[in-house]
Amino acid sequence: MNTVDIRPPRTLTWLPRLAAVAAALVLWWILTDLVAGADSLLREFGPQHVPGAARQLLDRGVLLPDIAVSLWRLLVGLLIAVTVGIPLGLLLGLHAATEHALAPVVQFLRMISPLSWAPIAVALFGIGNQPVIFLVAAASVWPIVLNTAAGVRAIDPGLLLVARSFGASRREQLSSVILPAIRAQVQTGLRVALGIAWVVLVPAEMLGVRSGLGYQILNARDQLAYDQVMAVIVVIGIIGYALDTLSRVVLDRR
Repeated sequence: MNTVDIRPPRTLTWLPRLAAVAAALVLWWILTDLVAGADSLLREFGPQHVPGAARQLLDRGVLLPDIAVSLWRLLVGLLIAVTVGIPLGLLLGLHAATEHALAPVVQFLRMISPLSWAPIAVALFGIGNQPVIFLVAAASVWPIVLNTAAGVRAIDPGLLLVARSFGASRREQLSSVILPAIRAQVQTGLRVALGIAWVVLVPAEMLGVRSGLGYQILNARDQLAYDQVMAVIVVIGIIGYALDTLSRVVLDRR
């Protein structure tokens, strides 16, 4: 029997989102232009100034290099977090005694704000890329650890029993049963880690480095170019939205 597709056209599904974006822009303009006083500094942050300020940053040749170096730091920090987080999560999920022993340490460390490590990171690594990458990794590792461990604990024990009954080695159990079974939880951990890493990256780039989007915000503020500050903030939001959308598409692909 033929089925009837009752889903709305793709164009209609985008209309609510476009309406929400338009409403947000109007509210932003009202607050910074109509509500703010004539001499208020808030007027400098209006949406009408953002395109021109972004064009100035592009013309100066600083915006695209700053975006590139920020994304590079984000990628390296996330790779470190994945390299540490997935094995640690597997260890905690597979060995109850190890998880019981390490639980106080894990809970203690993950509840510390990543930016609290900033003075230690600068003291250990100096000024440059290393402390920024360290803070990104320290912020994003815990969602990966916790989601991986939760995924392992949620595996049906019968699956492992069947694998053992067929003589599967530990490595074969890991590759054929455990890793496929925890795929969804690991994907969730990676998406959460990406969002946290992007949020932490910007303030981390205010720790004395001379490049990156976080540095550019401070640089524009020091020049009293508040329209450029707002332009960089908008760019950060757009890139963050694009990264989350891209991660959802890539990680959900079968």
